[in-house]
Amino acid sequence: MLSVAKVQRRNAWRYYVRGVAYGDGRRSVGQSLKAAQEEAGLPPGRWWGRGVTALGLAEGAEVSEQQLELMFGQGRHPDADRIEQRLLDDGVGPAAVRRATVLGQPIEEIEARNQTPLLALDFTFRPQASLTVMWALGDARTRRVIERAHERAVAQALRWLEDDVAETRWSSGRGRAKTPALVVAAFRHFDNRDGFPLLHEHCLVLNRVQRRGADGEPRWGALDTTRLYKHVVAAGTLYTLAMTTEVCEELGLATVPREVTPGLRPVMEIAGVDQVLIDWSSTRRQRIEDALEGLTYTYVQEHGRLPGGKARHGLGWQAAQDTRPEKKTPRPLEQLLAWWRASAVLKFGTRMVDGLVERCRAVGAALRARVDPVVDTALAAVDVAAVVFTVRGHFARRHVLAEARRHLLETLRGRAFTRGLDDHIASRALADHGRQTTVPQPGRRTPAPDRIFYTADFPEPDRWWIAGTDGKPPRESSRYERARVASLAVRNAIRAAPTPPTQQGDTPAATTSTAGHAVDHPARDAARTPAQWAAAVPAHQQAAMPDVYLEGRTTDPATWLRTPENLDRLAAFTREANARRHAIANGRTPAADPGPPVDRHSQEHEEQRQPGQDPGQGFQP
Repeated sequence: MLSVAKVQRRNAWRYYVRGVAYGDGRRSVGQSLKAAQEEAGLPPGRWWGRGVTALGLAEGAEVSEQQLELMFGQGRHPDADRIEQRLLDDGVGPAAVRRATVLGQPIEEIEARNQTPLLALDFTFRPQASLTVMWALGDARTRRVIERAHERAVAQALRWLEDDVAETRWSSGRGRAKTPALVVAAFRHFDNRDGFPLLHEHCLVLNRVQRRGADGEPRWGALDTTRLYKHVVAAGTLYTLAMTTEVCEELGLATVPREVTPGLRPVMEIAGVDQVLIDWSSTRRQRIEDALEGLTYTYVQEHGRLPGGKARHGLGWQAAQDTRPEKKTPRPLEQLLAWWRASAVLKFGTRMVDGLVERCRAVGAALRARVDPVVDTALAAVDVAAVVFTVRGHFARRHVLAEARRHLLETLRGRAFTRGLDDHIASRALADHGRQTTVPQPGRRTPAPDRIFYTADFPEPDRWWIAGTDGKPPRESSRYERARVASLAVRNAIRAAPTPPTQQGDTPAATTSTAGHAVDHPARDAARTPAQWAAAVPAHQQAAMPDVYLEGRTTDPATWLRTPENLDRLAAFTREANARRHAIANGRTPAADPGPPVDRHSQEHEEQRQPGQDPGQGFQP
């Protein structure tokens, strides 16, 4: 998971030097950063990125307090004091000396135009809650594996941003150039402000990169930060996929989906980690939910309606800020580990804590035995295209790439895959199912491949209403829930597609697609002929958006229930939801409509339902 914050104000470096660089604690005034880190047993920050060599630094070198102040507080060279003294000794004037140590445009000039200078971006990487629990309560080997996977995944995501995304811009955006050389200061933290486990990494990406000028000399300029922001989701999915896959392969684990917020995308957690342990480590969530309920009530009173998607996001941010605790006193990791174990044992018992890793391995072994490390790229491409189209309507390659990475994590359940498979799936989804909407303008620069937008020709499913629970009002189906319908229909259509016997003279389709996924395609031949693929893919496209609302999104055929009772429940729910939607739209009190008897022959797909779920509760991922 990846979040981004701006470092804008000129004194923002004080927050990072006194807080972020000190484990989100509060450092005493007058105490040096290095002394405070050593006293608290905290690891120092480290430099990362190809751009550090142009500043006389080395990757992996320790970040000093003076370097942070000069670069992230003043936008100057990290060795500015020595450079200035040398130039002054050579007789250079003070103004020229000052300009010689500034990286890019001086902050004073930006502020003179009444603009706020953006000094850096804070990219914060953190794993899923289940991985954090295993890291905090697992044995030493488990902790080393998770930390190593976290470090490599952060490096992989930053390297992808550096190689494929980072650009510099000048002349108000008229000039652009690739700049695969970022300057990053990384700080690792172990806990949240409540002192509970939260492994995460703060990566301060300097808003300055070097390029070659027209005269061939190196010049410092600003990053295209808007472009970085647009690729944050794709970078976050890459981090999650890389870290989860490495941990699962090293420890023999697997992943399962966990719903965090109804209607939104589930999180792929480590199978076997109890929900009570996740709740134990997520101390702020309940406080944020309580505050959000009050803010939502106030919003309804003021506006006379429920908040939309953008308003919900703003209310959630406000609830998080209102419940944010004060800074704490940092502690060494050894003390934190002892305290976390004592707290968990006291609340859940020694058996649950000590058996955590073995339970996860046992559950992981059962899941991994049913999942082959093979992906059907044709299925993945149409699934990814259907989901992205339903969620966004118009999309760029970065949106498809992010969904392809989610698809791999969900389908493979933590199994390793061929490097570059996510890019291949994204390219195939755009080539086979995308229709370009960006039209190059005559006389203007041809847009870059990642600035081209697409759409698809899938029919869009209707919206529906979902009954509220625990006294909450009904809510409209989310975009993700409608996208889940699309992907489910694709999977069902491919599961139901018969495999005709191989015709004599047909050549195997080994080069057309990889072998079929064992879990996605039970009792289906691994390879199809080109003629069979040509007949199957259009049928999958036409079935991508069904009129029947289905539940879940899974690769496990054992969870698909085909009983008449479940089909009756699905039909009754659809009638009731439609009646409630029309009643609310007309300002009447919703009433259940018994509707006509269901025609089971018209039900073309299957339904997944959680055990013990009441049909009036709506869809659950």
